[in-house]
Amino acid sequence: MKQNEAQIKVKNLTVAYGDYVLLKNISFEVCRGDIFIIMGASGGGKSSLLRVLTGLMPAASGEVFIDGINFSSATPEEQKKIMRRCGILYQSGALFSSMTLADNIALPLQQYTNYSPALIKELVSLKLALVGLRGFEDFYPAEISGGMKKRAGLARALALDPEIVYFDEPSAGLDPISSKLLDDLIIDINQSLGTTIVVVTHELNSIFAIGGNSVFLDANTKSIAGCGNPKDLLKNPPNETVLKFLTRGEK
Repeated sequence: MKQNEAQIKVKNLTVAYGDYVLLKNISFEVCRGDIFIIMGASGGGKSSLLRVLTGLMPAASGEVFIDGINFSSATPEEQKKIMRRCGILYQSGALFSSMTLADNIALPLQQYTNYSPALIKELVSLKLALVGLRGFEDFYPAEISGGMKKRAGLARALALDPEIVYFDEPSAGLDPISSKLLDDLIIDINQSLGTTIVVVTHELNSIFAIGGNSVFLDANTKSIAGCGNPKDLLKNPPNETVLKFLTRGEK
């Protein structure tokens, strides 16, 4: 498969809650192996779009294709097969508080593979080492910091070696150092594993540090107000809305 081919295609997608429309007739593509940013101000529909992309809520209309398969019209069983090739890091990390980090990461391996307990244990240690948490297998989520919880959540998202990983506001609630460490980790995973990464965020430091391509969602027009490499959008903003967001209104 070619590195620059579209792995995710969004066509004429409308995202709504009942009669309340968040996004209307938007279209974009995410290339294989890219770090793709979905950005915009609060209330612009970023997280809701992510929920549609991951099958957690249906679109009001339009289509989402993953590797050429129409995810939107696929059967629930077909959608499950597609999502087996994807991982998600939720904003809070979404770890089970009553389970150790090792048990949290082992869970998808136990549910979706026939691996032996010994192999699962080995893979769990490998995933924790990948995110810089070697030796923390027996810790509970309450015993580690917020940044470590995010990394543990990422280890679980990577448990099944996904081709695509979705991130929902990964830097939310983190101090600048922890946020930078997570950004560096995202880049490392992308470069070392070739994983396609889709990140919902409004954090400018992260957007410029990791983004290879992006779309800007405009809450006022309920559409895409800009697309392209974030640094290029800063140099040549397509409109005042994108410029104000990327400069925090300082220009």
